[in-house]
Amino acid sequence: MRSKLVYLLTVVIAAISLVACASSTPIASSNTSSNSTLNSSGTITKVNLNTGSGDDFLAAIPGLGNRMVREFQEYRPYLSIQQFRKEIGKYVDDAQVAEYEKYVYVPIIINDSDSETLQQIPGLDATEAETLMADRPYATVDDFLAKLSGFVSVDELAIAKTYLDQ
Repeated sequence: MRSKLVYLLTVVIAAISLVACASSTPIASSNTSSNSTLNSSGTITKVNLNTGSGDDFLAAIPGLGNRMVREFQEYRPYLSIQQFRKEIGKYVDDAQVAEYEKYVYVPIIINDSDSETLQQIPGLDATEAETLMADRPYATVDDFLAKLSGFVSVDELAIAKTYLDQ
């Protein structure tokens, strides 16, 4: 009888330990409007540099500190990704700026953004960005997206829509 009681207590303690470990495992945020998270296609949803809050940046960018959040916000509004690179490059090296760019974006203005800013769109290269620029002005966002659809996949087009300043 005593061995059954010891066995039962061992099982109960093991179950409690498993539950405790499982509850401390972080769960990814489902809020994709501002945080950098994986979406259903497995790509990162980035934070808008012009509208993201300090908490959004801290949650989205691994290892980012409050000082860099202040620097991100100080130079708003960002009109191009090159502006972001220049301003943040005052504080960190090019490799770190490139790492930050995995988690943030500068909103794209269809008739004004430069080639580098357009190239934030996954799958779009410099030549294609130049072609998009040469076909300006676009009367509507839909006109821009129709032209863009000739260069990127359906999934990349969906991501591009989230990057547009509308």
